[in-house]
Amino acid sequence: MTIRHFLSTQDWSRPELDALLDRAAAFKRTREGRELQGKSIALLFFNPSMRTRTSFELGAFQLGGHAIVLAPGKDAWPIEFDVGSVMDGDTEEHVAEVARVLSRYVDLIAVRAFPKFQDWAVDREDRVIQAFARYSTVPVINMETITHPCQELAHIQALQERFGKDLRGRKYVLTWTYHPRPLNTAVANSALQIATRYGMDVTLLCPTPDYLLDSRYMEFARSNVAENGGSLTVSHDPQTAYLGANIVYAKSWGALPYFGNWANEKPIRDAHKHFIVDEAKMALTDHGVFSHCLPLRRNVKATDAVMDSPACIAIDEAENRLHVQKALMAALVAPSSQSG
Repeated sequence: MTIRHFLSTQDWSRPELDALLDRAAAFKRTREGRELQGKSIALLFFNPSMRTRTSFELGAFQLGGHAIVLAPGKDAWPIEFDVGSVMDGDTEEHVAEVARVLSRYVDLIAVRAFPKFQDWAVDREDRVIQAFARYSTVPVINMETITHPCQELAHIQALQERFGKDLRGRKYVLTWTYHPRPLNTAVANSALQIATRYGMDVTLLCPTPDYLLDSRYMEFARSNVAENGGSLTVSHDPQTAYLGANIVYAKSWGALPYFGNWANEKPIRDAHKHFIVDEAKMALTDHGVFSHCLPLRRNVKATDAVMDSPACIAIDEAENRLHVQKALMAALVAPSSQSG
């Protein structure tokens, strides 16, 4: 039997994603269920988490399941991922054993593992979660690596709650914002994927061409536009990009040409602090909503006034992580119940 993983929304059809969102909406109305009765999930956190851990652990509990939380290198042995490596360093066991042993214990494995920020050519291979998917005999869920597919679903659910299920024709601005250090491109990659998947007119707003996303995700976006309608535009001008927008989604990310060489990126980054989402920019929109995946540094990425305005749906989006992940876990432990 083929194992179905959830590593990227690009691997799931639109009808399948729509079915997950419908199920998430049902879980939002009725939180308790027995879909995971007698089931368990291992949550492996190679990086810190607040919303992701809480929503997955609580979601499993609310559906009658049990979550095991592990932090490899802290409360579990450090794991080796390279094939053929001579393990005479800090790692104690190989993912080949870890994934297969956990598969004997639990029904689902979820992984959160950020890039190393040293060599994008290596990081873009997403080795950690791909290795778990290769060796696991149960479904593997991406809790954020170089993409963040669970955040994508929560984001779309929040937008559909505000605008209705059909998001086609909405002007969507994915804007880079300043942050004192470079961050993972995962949420930006995912936002670009899902916004184009749902037929919106997407503008990727970033300071310079150096901040364009990896060609893989730019190509996904272009193919999504060809399949689902909408459009994709790149802009470096906030005034033009914000004008008439229905949705503004903010995130900071590092410039790939400077990956692993942040000192050289810093002058470019510091010159674009004005990309902050503020009242003046939001006034250019068509009564647009604002969101962010959180955590967000106030008055660095967005002002207090924007965060505290009725237009901000970031809290709704964060809540929806619980509901979409319950829908996802329920679908993966009982694939026959997943339509699409």
